[in-house]
Amino acid sequence: MTTAEPLTEPGAASAREGLWRNSDFLKFWLGETLSLLGTQITNLALPLTAIYAFQATDEQVGLLRFLQLAPYLGLALLFGVWVDRVRRRPVMVWANLTRMVLLALIPVLSWLDVLSMAPLLVIACVIGVASVLFDVSWMSFVPTLVKDPQHYVEAGAKMGISSSAADVAGPGLAGALISALTAPVALVVDAFSYLVSLASLLLIRTREPRPEPPAAKRRLLTELREGLRWVFGNPILRALALVGLCCNFSMVTVWTMFLLYGTRDLQLDSTTLGGVFATASVGGLIGAVISRKIIARFRLGRVYLVAQTALLLGPTLLVVAGGPRPVMVGMFVLSFFATYLGLGVANVIIVSLRQTSTPQAMMGRMTAVFRTLLFGGGALGGLSAGLLTGAVGARGALTMAAIGSAAVVIGLVVSPVSRLHTLPAPPPEPAAAGHGRARPVVDGSPS
Repeated sequence: MTTAEPLTEPGAASAREGLWRNSDFLKFWLGETLSLLGTQITNLALPLTAIYAFQATDEQVGLLRFLQLAPYLGLALLFGVWVDRVRRRPVMVWANLTRMVLLALIPVLSWLDVLSMAPLLVIACVIGVASVLFDVSWMSFVPTLVKDPQHYVEAGAKMGISSSAADVAGPGLAGALISALTAPVALVVDAFSYLVSLASLLLIRTREPRPEPPAAKRRLLTELREGLRWVFGNPILRALALVGLCCNFSMVTVWTMFLLYGTRDLQLDSTTLGGVFATASVGGLIGAVISRKIIARFRLGRVYLVAQTALLLGPTLLVVAGGPRPVMVGMFVLSFFATYLGLGVANVIIVSLRQTSTPQAMMGRMTAVFRTLLFGGGALGGLSAGLLTGAVGARGALTMAAIGSAAVVIGLVVSPVSRLHTLPAPPPEPAAAGHGRARPVVDGSPS
């Protein structure tokens, strides 16, 4: 079992003080906030680089989005086993260093006039690999800084605010930067954000405990099975994973289809597209800010159900949008506003449930299973969006995506998560962390 650190370390926070006195968490939060802002710029700049610079087809744009997320399908589980064996902070440092260098390479290749679709696809894929490493590590690293489970919701809310704030500011900033500097050069801003994140990680002083050596030889397949068994053996985690897979597939599919629809069919420029996403993303910021108060006032499961339903029904407005151009753009904003509002609230609940339901020794593998499913769903969504749009057109593809998204609400209604009153009690650490058969503590009934 991992040895717990004393609460007298620099990063510890008392229940009364919350996380505002936890300097190490605040350093991590600041670095990750700027990193998320840069990522939003890249999310728009990469496909627009392909569209504007290389006249990429619908299928190529879908392939680009797929390659950004495809590493989660093949590597997240393997990386999850590995990060449960090592300290997480060095892994995150190297992951951010890799992403910073690769993103800075794109404008360099553009200036040298040697950038083409092939290296762009390769760089996108390698950035995806580094993102897998970082993502399976950070959620396992945060409890090292937060320590007290009663602060998990607060930590999740703060991270949710960062994500939503990046959603608000990122697309608008991306659109302006792309218009002023071109899409490849705008990626320099994301590279700089990873530099700041890298510095914040290096400044953290809390000692991360080294995982204890195993009592017996570790076997990769055994540990992979333990992570899968932990998630799919717990009704709450299993429901979160399956619904999350569908939600991510829907969101990435709709986002990619709308980008193709807006640029090709409606001839919207990058500033307008960025403005649509930025204005709509205010909903995500509002959701993250109000999430703690809503969770404290209403039953946890009911909040989750309403928030996820808003996320899944939001794409319907894209399909019915019509009339004069300002009215149509307003309906686009309203559609994404509803999606991001639901996401902002739901994410706080989802992350808190995952952290509360999983012991530290299993955290990396649990995160890896979720990342495989969630981002794997996103990768398949990006690929299917390109293929479907190329086959039936953007508007027809959006209609099919909206219908499929709305159908997932049925799964939400029957989910055990929707019946929870509060967070379940944390399970004990397994007797032999990472070895043998880890038996999950199942608490699928409402608290």
